[in-house]
Amino acid sequence: MKLAICNETYRDWPWDKAMAHAREHGYTGLEVAPFTLQSDSLDTRFSRASILKDQAEQAGLEIVGLHWLLARTDGLHITSADKVTRRRTADFLIRLVELCANLGGKVMVLGSPQQRNVSFGVKQDSATEFAEQVIFDMLPHLQRCDVVLAIEPLSINETNFLNTAAETIEFCRRFSSSHVKLHLDVKAMSAESMSFAQIIKSSADWLVHFHANDPNLRGPGMGEIDFRPILATLREIGYQGWLSVEVFDESLPVEQLVEQSAHYLRSLVPA
Repeated sequence: MKLAICNETYRDWPWDKAMAHAREHGYTGLEVAPFTLQSDSLDTRFSRASILKDQAEQAGLEIVGLHWLLARTDGLHITSADKVTRRRTADFLIRLVELCANLGGKVMVLGSPQQRNVSFGVKQDSATEFAEQVIFDMLPHLQRCDVVLAIEPLSINETNFLNTAAETIEFCRRFSSSHVKLHLDVKAMSAESMSFAQIIKSSADWLVHFHANDPNLRGPGMGEIDFRPILATLREIGYQGWLSVEVFDESLPVEQLVEQSAHYLRSLVPA
């Protein structure tokens, strides 16, 4: 398992300062939220991709990929009943596949609860078919760029579409593709009725990416969740992907969130 950090954790830090700090504290990967690469246009983000990739390499970091794919966008939605909206959403996501590849990333985490919520009057079966169409449009581009779309189950408190790992795996089966897999997140898993170990074991054949955080919105080791059995189960199933720290609470200093999370996880993983 390799330790990564989500870049938005660093808020308004300059990229070079954030990368140097992450590497200093044991992270070897950086996961990127697209909205942090200038929010006005994808073209602007593309123009920065090669620069950021070089900066990461110089800092001794690998860019893992993208997450928060549809955050801070307008008019994009994967379960919309409107065909034009779905087409526009697919086009945007396809461009993100290219951006991910240009950054050297290999995984894109599809969470974005607000942009997947099933609207009033839309049946769940229809919403599933709408989302399926969007992802099928992405599939040739995922394959060409060798990027994996990792779909993230989220709790019912965040969205009403794909709330459990089991539901998400069944959705992934529709594509019969090694480029559409499962992402697990500790905060989201804590809302399920199954234990962390049960969820991870039952997801072993599908799991491609993992977020380490706590239901209190802080980093691992900063709340009530004991990560020892979680990491033990990940090792048991042979997971060799990234352990990516994702935090949401901005009330604490960046340094505390980043450093305490890394120290805690590294203390649990054998050298």
